[in-house]
Amino acid sequence: MKKRYIPDLIKQMADCEANYLRLMRLMPDIEQRDEREFEVHWHQQQSIVRLRVEERFTYTTTILVSQSFDNSWLEAPSLVVRMYHDARAAEVICLKSRRHFRGVYNYPNALMHQKDEKAQLNQYLGEWLSHCLTHGQAAEPVYSFS
Repeated sequence: MKKRYIPDLIKQMADCEANYLRLMRLMPDIEQRDEREFEVHWHQQQSIVRLRVEERFTYTTTILVSQSFDNSWLEAPSLVVRMYHDARAAEVICLKSRRHFRGVYNYPNALMHQKDEKAQLNQYLGEWLSHCLTHGQAAEPVYSFS
């Protein structure tokens, strides 16, 4: 008998808190700015990572995080990320296609989602943002207002 999947809420919350801090480092002027782009180079490849504010409210900001490659046949996923300023957390809420994710899926399922798909996407976002912080080059200076 298979063990039932139980999400690790402590790890998921830690990932969301770390992603919030990464986003604030990449876009510290988020209250005044609607978009920022970074060029990321590795080997012979170059990509553009774009952070674009889609919604801005008192306690939340929704950002579209997208990536485009030069001469690539593969399209990277565009993630819709909700930043919760009061909780200082940021989580992937859906893909650009606006397909929302549940916290847990039964497996197997009709769309073949992984049991922990949302947790995997939040971890992926963290790796992507960390890569931008380490290897990204902004087209214009990024000033911290803290």
